[in-house]
Amino acid sequence: MIEQTTIDTIVSRVEAAVLDDRIVSSLRGEFPDLHFTFCMDDDIGDEEPLLEREQFNLYLVNGQGHCLKLTTDTALANGVVIAEVIE
Repeated sequence: MIEQTTIDTIVSRVEAAVLDDRIVSSLRGEFPDLHFTFCMDDDIGDEEPLLEREQFNLYLVNGQGHCLKLTTDTALANGVVIAEVIE
């Protein structure tokens, strides 16, 4: 489960930083219980993001089963994908 306050903090950190591997490493240090992935948004496919921003979309990962899958359900999420949007 990922609390809304955690999501809000992650979003504010990403919005205030340069979107690159360093911010993802920083978030991993700040939230060691969460798995973070950084990729390009067009690598995601047709999945629905939890939220959309101009420079990135935020997806949640459900890793409770044998396979990882994206979700918008914060109660099932244990990971975050920060997907950079480039026009």
